[in-house]
Amino acid sequence: MTRFAFSIAAADGAARTGVIRMQRGEIRTPAFMPVGTAATVKAMRPAEVRATGADIILGNTYHLMLRPTAERMARLGGLHKFMGWDRPILTDSGGYQVMSLSALTKQSEEGVAFQSHLDGSRHMLTPERSMEIQRLLGSDIVMAFDECPPNGVDAKRAEASMERSMRWAARSRAGFDTGEEHAERSALFGIQQGSLDETLRGRSAAALTDIGFDGYAIGGLAVGEGQEAMFGVLDYAPAQLPADKPRYLMGVGKPDDLVGAVARGVDMFDCVLPTRSGRNGQAFTRDGPLNIRNAKFAEDEAPLDADCHCPVCTTWSRAYLHHLVRSGEMLGAMLMTQHNLHFYQDLMQGMRDAIGAGTFAVFQRDFEARYKR
Repeated sequence: MTRFAFSIAAADGAARTGVIRMQRGEIRTPAFMPVGTAATVKAMRPAEVRATGADIILGNTYHLMLRPTAERMARLGGLHKFMGWDRPILTDSGGYQVMSLSALTKQSEEGVAFQSHLDGSRHMLTPERSMEIQRLLGSDIVMAFDECPPNGVDAKRAEASMERSMRWAARSRAGFDTGEEHAERSALFGIQQGSLDETLRGRSAAALTDIGFDGYAIGGLAVGEGQEAMFGVLDYAPAQLPADKPRYLMGVGKPDDLVGAVARGVDMFDCVLPTRSGRNGQAFTRDGPLNIRNAKFAEDEAPLDADCHCPVCTTWSRAYLHHLVRSGEMLGAMLMTQHNLHFYQDLMQGMRDAIGAGTFAVFQRDFEARYKR
């Protein structure tokens, strides 16, 4: 059985399409991973998530370690069995949520001491503990524990944060390898840091490559820097990472973010946007985002997206969805989320097809012209 293998089938400029092979299945790249924060992709059943075209989902270490706890999850057979998803799962390290959600945190070289946002209980998350939690969950792709600084930090803070993340990356590698049975069937990704500084990111990439990982993530973006600044980093960051390994841009993003990032050499993405937006009445369409709450849709008999063939667009009208969302019916959140995830997976398939055909530049031009219109 293949533990982890990545092959590139075609490239068009910096954009590339390929396949990651793991024991629980293949992941077509470029890939978008729906976010299943608390062992569920909100408002969706696992079979419905799979039907959108998703090959892999993301689980959240921070949330699952607090509730129901990783130890309980292990006793119940692991995350896959618990939630009824039999394909690959990537789990983040928990570091970002510790920084962003905890009421109180204290960082040190050892790790991060924090207070739970749920009940105020105190915990310590270290690289070794993060690897242990992800092992107990049964993750297929494990993320190294890192420190994600906020947007706008000064050069000194960015450098110190990057260097600590690289020390934590080495400890994550060692901690992952101690779980021999899990390490034999799963993969470990390192995370590049360095804020918006090309030199720092180059040093980070070199340190990660020396340690050795199955894949490499671009961290520290999607933290408020804006698309122009993010693309500025992506103009060089993917090329700093090994070309024969998957490149994963964490926490991104809007549809036009995905297209621009693929054009710059990124292979994997995750974001809460399609599910969160769906629950709040926003649909993504080929003609841009649409707020179904608007009164102009009350008698609109058209589908959300005339070119979408998802079960929502082929069955229900904008008027019906407007009614559901405005009435607070849970079916509204479910159908809007289902459409959005289909839209995202259709977008990824469109990019894979265009790269394979050598027409990605045309695809990008046409998509952006219509979406931003």
